[in-house]
Amino acid sequence: MENRKIPYNKPFIVGKELYNISRAVIEYGHLSGNGPFTKACHAWLEKNLGCGKALLTHSCTAALEMSAILANIGPGDEVVMPSFTFVSTANAFVLRGGIPVFIDIRPDTLNLNESLIEAAITEHTKAIVPVHYAGVPCEMDPILEIAHENNLLVIEDAAQALFSEYKGKRLGGIGQFGCISFHETKNIISGEGGAILINDPAFEERSEIIWGKGTDRSKFSRGEVDKYTWVDVGSSYLPSELTAAFLLSQMEEADRIIRKRKDIFQLYYKKLKHLEDSEKICLPSVASNMAFNGHIFYIITKDVNERSRLIRHLKERGILSVFHYIPLHASPAGKCLGKTVGDLKITEDISVRLLRLPLFYELSKKEVERICEEIGSFFGQ
Repeated sequence: MENRKIPYNKPFIVGKELYNISRAVIEYGHLSGNGPFTKACHAWLEKNLGCGKALLTHSCTAALEMSAILANIGPGDEVVMPSFTFVSTANAFVLRGGIPVFIDIRPDTLNLNESLIEAAITEHTKAIVPVHYAGVPCEMDPILEIAHENNLLVIEDAAQALFSEYKGKRLGGIGQFGCISFHETKNIISGEGGAILINDPAFEERSEIIWGKGTDRSKFSRGEVDKYTWVDVGSSYLPSELTAAFLLSQMEEADRIIRKRKDIFQLYYKKLKHLEDSEKICLPSVASNMAFNGHIFYIITKDVNERSRLIRHLKERGILSVFHYIPLHASPAGKCLGKTVGDLKITEDISVRLLRLPLFYELSKKEVERICEEIGSFFGQ
């Protein structure tokens, strides 16, 4: 029997999604945002991530845009971030007139190199945006210390990092703001979707206003004012109740989903370790004191030609593997809208050698073994 094709990703349905959606429609009759399912998702996030306030958004991009507004980013303001990230990390600040300042990443975690932050700070710097790549935590203690010394905000791009931890604290709940994604490629999904986490009480009231199209409608709904009106800038950032109903069913199974993904990650690591030991590839580096969520499993090849040949080798055998980010500082928009500090050699090197392997809930042990065998075959082992 021919082996079935293995996609890079397959969205996992826990089974209760349609039931929750039907309840939103039939039982509650509430389809627009901020209904009972939205509130339940907020409560779940606040309880499980340790943030003061959580607000669902229609994407992590929207959450980042909200953080840029809350940080009062304006024309000429600079925001330090890695170049090895998705375009939304930079776009959110560029839309406010801000300038992304790109620095290099660490060779072990592929997160921004905290030792390079201070050299990138100027009188125009307003914030630091650590991106927790593959769900692996950035070194938050020195980042927070640098931010405190320079009166800067810390905005965590935790799009990939739901339930990952840094020294016992859930990612997204450490900086002033955290931004989470529930895109179908993430561990916990709603198709499109995200959330902003507010960890400083000083920003809670304004976050509700921005989230509610610039009005004080949240106060009105709680009976705190007798009418609501336009009081600040804002937009329509909240998702529909149908999205929240779908998401809540996923949230309720989060522990099971993430435990399974971590098991798959560990199996990959075990089966491919001999290739790292023989210096054929490099495997992810995860420090022992950091809890991660098994979001991505990648390998790093010798060079771009080897990666291209391996992608083709796997594809010919029905296995889809994909590379990741083209560095933002080298992109047409990045060159025009951003600023680079340092040579970013590690970013440029890793971006042409990193290869992501299939990782999703329903990926079987047999399929992981088949993928690893094909990679071993490619390297003659």
